[in-house]
Amino acid sequence: MDLLDAVLILVAGAAAGTINAAVGSGSLITFPTLLALGVPPVTANVSNNIGLVPGGLASVWGYRRELAGQRRRLLLLGSMSVLGGVCGALLLLVLPESAFRSVVPVLIGVAVVLVALQTRIQATLAARRAGRRARARRGVRADIGPGAMSATALVGVYGGYFGGAQGILLVGALGALMTESLQRLNALKNGLVTAVNTVAAATFLVVAPEQVDWRVVGLIAVGSTAGGLLGSRIGRALPQPALRAIIVVVGVLAIANLLRPA
Repeated sequence: MDLLDAVLILVAGAAAGTINAAVGSGSLITFPTLLALGVPPVTANVSNNIGLVPGGLASVWGYRRELAGQRRRLLLLGSMSVLGGVCGALLLLVLPESAFRSVVPVLIGVAVVLVALQTRIQATLAARRAGRRARARRGVRADIGPGAMSATALVGVYGGYFGGAQGILLVGALGALMTESLQRLNALKNGLVTAVNTVAAATFLVVAPEQVDWRVVGLIAVGSTAGGLLGSRIGRALPQPALRAIIVVVGVLAIANLLRPA
């Protein structure tokens, strides 16, 4: 790895950390960059995942205000993220590299549609839940049903395996299942994605430490940490319609990137 390669990886890490905090799908910047620089696919995926963990922690800290009052959500949904992340990481080490490539664009496409229609979906859900929410103060508890738990676990599997655009998938799925503002969902997304990346990283270190390129990990970690703090400010400052529009655009670009011939 020469100096130019190191600079490119550092910049890609910073961009990924910024995008992950504000929207999601930062891996679609770092992963292709590593492949273009000649890093083997599995090593690139594993090292990228580990390197993005500090950036995820930085984004969680940056969104700590929006996470206030969401401790129960983080604990319940986080347990599903952890379970899914471990399963996905193990699948990465067992299945062929092309196993999920055909379904990933479809998953991201569904998420983009859900984000675009979130306001309408939330209005419908709020009307249906009006009766339940009148009983005791269970606004947080009531919206964590089997659907949200299952969706979080499935996205966790996807995130542990590849991770690109898992934030978009989470915001899309949870936005359709929970009555909450997009900014608070974005904060919750950052916490859950960081949980997935952390347990996946731990799994890789235990099961396949030979797949880790520590030079790549270090560069992405430094870049993504700075980007995570910056992205938290950018994401919070954006009005919800603008944030929703950015999520949709990034999702479409992610699909185009994945459908592009290798």
